[in-house]
Amino acid sequence: MTPSDIRSAHARIRGHIRRTPILETASPVVGAAPISLKLECLQYSGSFKARGAFHNLLTRPALAAGCATASGGNHGAAVAFAAQKLGIRAHIFVPEIATPAKIAKIKAYGAEAIIGGGSYAEAQERCDQYVAESGALLVHPYDAVETIAGQGTLALEWEEDLERLGLRKLDTVLIAVGGGGLIAGAAAWFAGRVKVVGVEPDGSRALHAALEANAPVDVSVKSIAADSLGAKRVGELNFKIARRFVSSVVLVTDSAITQAQRRLWADVSVIAEPGGAAAFAAIASGAYRPEQDERVGVLVCGANADPAALA
Repeated sequence: MTPSDIRSAHARIRGHIRRTPILETASPVVGAAPISLKLECLQYSGSFKARGAFHNLLTRPALAAGCATASGGNHGAAVAFAAQKLGIRAHIFVPEIATPAKIAKIKAYGAEAIIGGGSYAEAQERCDQYVAESGALLVHPYDAVETIAGQGTLALEWEEDLERLGLRKLDTVLIAVGGGGLIAGAAAWFAGRVKVVGVEPDGSRALHAALEANAPVDVSVKSIAADSLGAKRVGELNFKIARRFVSSVVLVTDSAITQAQRRLWADVSVIAEPGGAAAFAAIASGAYRPEQDERVGVLVCGANADPAALA
């Protein structure tokens, strides 16, 4: 995966996605440089996942059986949205932990939502069985080159828009991690020019554990953000990229994530689901402490939350 691959992916999908804005805001750390928020929560379907979904369906044509995927909600909604726009049948396998709002969004986009299994891993097993039996195109949520390249396009936009607006370049970016497709795509784009720091809930730490073990390993998952950051094991491709280009991974508590959600709403009127607020939680809680004058970018990656829950 190279920056050239990601630039090619952007050329394919840019007519189908929203170029989400960036927002300059004061850092939660007193005396620190202003931070740059990339508001991917405003992407079609409510998360960055639309990028990878479109890139898969535009580069790997689906057959009569359509496409299928397993998802805690965001990826499923993105595949459903992309499939609807491209005229493709979609079958989305969703675990029971997915929120009603995400399931409703999948159905609203015209996809078939098959609900069952207590975890994302169980939903993935059911999806794999369906793909083997039906011949449907599997759209993997994170461990596929098409997915990784698609997600990496948001980092390309982030850098281009900072330069276009005459804003200071980033020293560091904080990115939430589930299965690793998002951070792998961003890290492949920055390719060591910008420090990339992963953020995981302390109850769902697939990349943190993999880097400690120097190989992907299974982890237990128990977090408020499990429906979006609840991968049992980081992707193989994603781990290879992360091992090379991700500087470190910090862990945040569920309480810190909830506080970050509320702070994003109170300070900048941004609605973020738990997984979408995790990266901001790292800096707001002190799990990540920037150096003096360090320019930090924070990715707000998903908005599929019930607004009433933030009250």
